[in-house]
Amino acid sequence: MDLEELLKNQAGDDGQLEKDSPLKSLKKDLDFYAESIKEVSAEMVAEGYTLFPIFIAHQHEVSVGEVMLDKKELGTSWTVNASSLEEFVDRGLIKDDRKAYFERTYKKSEDYMCLFVVVPEGANFVFYPYK
Repeated sequence: MDLEELLKNQAGDDGQLEKDSPLKSLKKDLDFYAESIKEVSAEMVAEGYTLFPIFIAHQHEVSVGEVMLDKKELGTSWTVNASSLEEFVDRGLIKDDRKAYFERTYKKSEDYMCLFVVVPEGANFVFYPYK
């Protein structure tokens, strides 16, 4: 899924997002964070930490990954944690039998950030292109 699809899925019957939808601010923050996320993603791959970086975008506390971009420090709406496919599998967030599927559908980390977007209604994987 990409962010545009996620935004459409969150739209009401009239096709409009609620004024207070957190996903509108997510797009803005991701554009602001893109360069930093791309840099960390490249480092994670280059250093052999993972071939599948995952970034968790959240507005509340989560216990996955390490805080990379803190909304409180940056004056933004979303915090981003850095993680990996391996951590998601270790923690049971991605089941072993779904790992190969995830690897096949993962978009190139040089072109897209892989996000695990956590909102009150649940969480979704989203691929968002670097601009």
